[in-house]
Amino acid sequence: MQKTNFSQFIKALAILLLVITLIAAFSYALIPTAKSSVSAVSSLGSSGAEVKAIQERLKERGLFNDDITGYYGEKTEAAVKRFQKQQGISQTGTAGPQTLAALGISVGAIPEATEANVYLLARIISAEARGEPYTGQVAVGAVILNRIEHPSFPDTLAGVIYQNGAFTAIVDGQFDEPIADSAYSAARDALNGWDPTGGCVYYYNPDKTSNSFMWSLPTVMTIGSHRFSTG
Repeated sequence: MQKTNFSQFIKALAILLLVITLIAAFSYALIPTAKSSVSAVSSLGSSGAEVKAIQERLKERGLFNDDITGYYGEKTEAAVKRFQKQQGISQTGTAGPQTLAALGISVGAIPEATEANVYLLARIISAEARGEPYTGQVAVGAVILNRIEHPSFPDTLAGVIYQNGAFTAIVDGQFDEPIADSAYSAARDALNGWDPTGGCVYYYNPDKTSNSFMWSLPTVMTIGSHRFSTG
């Protein structure tokens, strides 16, 4: 009798462990990965282009009456809370995805270094920076990726590359030329996080453009023939 009871206990324990394992596995599957859970969030102490866009949108609505600085201070936080109250959003003072969407601000996330993304980025790098030093090629790729995360540009790799008027290489035939081998490596490096520009979203070759807007941008650094700017 004791042997039977012990055997039943072992079976029950095994079933319990199996159930716990299945529940844990199911719960883990529901947890988004770090890549998929990334979302734009600006809060007290943040700075950058996204914060500047938040301040501009709030100022347009008469909710922010201070200077547009790109720094998320207490006045910006208070203005965000006022906006959130108007919109029926939880008044956290943090500009998360829901608040940004309500403000009409859209930003994307850096895509993974898939074969398709490497190929597309390599095409534009080769077209725009063929013959430039390797660091300069990576820098051009980094600028394109930085635009994805910037509120003033499209939110996808293809959207940035094919944005109307963004790159002359798209319309002058350079984009369709054979891709330089170095451009593939530069694309991978950029997609994997190397940014020689430190966050720039513009570049131009002063010997090849007379565009007054590009010339008006403050130069952060020069790599090869290109000048880079944060705007």
